[in-house]
Amino acid sequence: MKLYIATDHAGFPVKEFVKELFAKRGYEVIDLGPDSADRVDYPDFAKKVAEAVAADPESQGVLICGTGIGMSIAANKIKGIRAAEVHDYYTAQMARAHNDANVLCFGERVVGKGVIESIVEAWCETSFEGGRHANRVAKIMQMES
Repeated sequence: MKLYIATDHAGFPVKEFVKELFAKRGYEVIDLGPDSADRVDYPDFAKKVAEAVAADPESQGVLICGTGIGMSIAANKIKGIRAAEVHDYYTAQMARAHNDANVLCFGERVVGKGVIESIVEAWCETSFEGGRHANRVAKIMQMES
């Protein structure tokens, strides 16, 4: 599985940690920036990841900023993206199981490394349940038209 990742300056401190967590689970991790903790604008990096995931539907994305809010709002502007801001194991699990989220967003200032580990675990171990949820996700995707 290919995983595109990007942060802004606030998320930069945990990016290498997150990349390593996914790599240990067999993901091919593609870092789309930034390359330092210098101030950047999060929409630029949300767009990079969202466009990469939209162009490669079998892939997933991770976006990290201070809260996860801005990244999720920006990523969801790209057609085909279902970015979910999560805070813990349960919200990451439900984002995958019920919403078929393809971009994971969280805030470095909101969660610590232990919670990040549990978020990655839930994201990687949970599949979309389909069933009654498939119709709901289809309705969300129709809203892009």
